[in-house]
Amino acid sequence: MNRKISVARLSVLSNSLLIVLKLVVGIISGSVSILSEAIHSFMDLVAAIISFFSVKISDIPADKRHPYGHGKFENISGVTEAILIFIASGWIIFEAVRRILHPVIIEKVGLGIIVMTISSVVNFFVSRMLYKEAKKSDSIALEADALHLKLDIYTSLGVATGLLLMFLLGYFIKSSLIHYLDPVIAIMVALLILRESFILFIKAYAPLLDEALSDVEVQNIMTIINNHCSGVINYHGLRTRKAGNYRYVDFHLTVPAILSVKEAHDLCDSIEEDIKKMLDHAEVTIHVEDV
Repeated sequence: MNRKISVARLSVLSNSLLIVLKLVVGIISGSVSILSEAIHSFMDLVAAIISFFSVKISDIPADKRHPYGHGKFENISGVTEAILIFIASGWIIFEAVRRILHPVIIEKVGLGIIVMTISSVVNFFVSRMLYKEAKKSDSIALEADALHLKLDIYTSLGVATGLLLMFLLGYFIKSSLIHYLDPVIAIMVALLILRESFILFIKAYAPLLDEALSDVEVQNIMTIINNHCSGVINYHGLRTRKAGNYRYVDFHLTVPAILSVKEAHDLCDSIEEDIKKMLDHAEVTIHVEDV
């Protein structure tokens, strides 16, 4: 099985388990911060499912209807995930404000601390696997999924810390003010999630506008082409773009009219081979012109 698909499937399974744990404990305890984490994990699950299908679809070879492949499907999934996270954050803030106006006594605080700690540990290992595979395969979908889980580590630890403080303050101080700590933590979690959704949206949306490759990558491409140019052999009209983990490069190569078709073809093959060695999943198109 494709390694990307296997890792994406693991994320789906781990998120499903964590949702059940957080939802059950959140309902039992009445903690809005735990319930906000359940919603966060649900968004992670949606993201994991989207990632699972997007990496499968993006790896489908080019066909008649999609001659440039299906790479942008990963970017579309990333934008969708960002929007879903934004909506979830709004819901968490709404519920937290409602709890501030109408405080609720939190029960089973110890159980909540245990579940949040388990969530952090599980997401730590799964996110590391996702990041590793995302870097290896240059997958924006897996990177988005890993980003969700990485944030979930911090938010879960934050909720666990808040619950621990509530327990300690409630035991030693016996103040009713501690009940406001839970919704305040939930709002902080939501604000972190909002920031995450914005970063993800920008990163996933840019390639949909056929944004050029990074300055470093473009400079490396230009260096390779220049290494093959000499005398009257030159180039112009360099264009680059990215779709999912696929990179597209095209430019015009000017060669002397006396150069044979085979010689021009061999030169193009050499340039293309060097670019592909430098860039993974690169598609290079060279338009030959005479001078």
